[in-house]
Amino acid sequence: MSMAVGGKKGGPMADINVTPMADIMIVLLIIFMVITPMLQKGVDVKLPQAGNTKERKDEPKSIVVAVKRDTTTYLGAQKLDSQNQLQALVKERLQDLPEGARMIYLKADDQLPYSEVMKVMDLCREAGVEEVALIAERKVQG
Repeated sequence: MSMAVGGKKGGPMADINVTPMADIMIVLLIIFMVITPMLQKGVDVKLPQAGNTKERKDEPKSIVVAVKRDTTTYLGAQKLDSQNQLQALVKERLQDLPEGARMIYLKADDQLPYSEVMKVMDLCREAGVEEVALIAERKVQG
């Protein structure tokens, strides 16, 4: 009488147990689902509302400048020590972009004075930005 472990000849069992691999995949999937939204969030700025906003798709190379209410300035998710630092960093990022596609997305807090927004736009234009897109929240119709 032989046991059913190794088939008829008593050799090694050929079946692969995939249950542990499936468990690991499910855990990895859950981890990625939780982490991915955090990576894309960027800086939390209370945006002004506008009626003529367009849906914007984040391109991987898009340059996003965010200015909070206390004039703290961010380039992407990187907090800048001063706004003067912004010009050099934007100029550096623009070198990767082709001529004619040198634009930035500007997120400014709705309580930020207009003069501060203009100051940031001027710094970006001096760095070589051809177009500044202002990001606003879609106004809720009601």
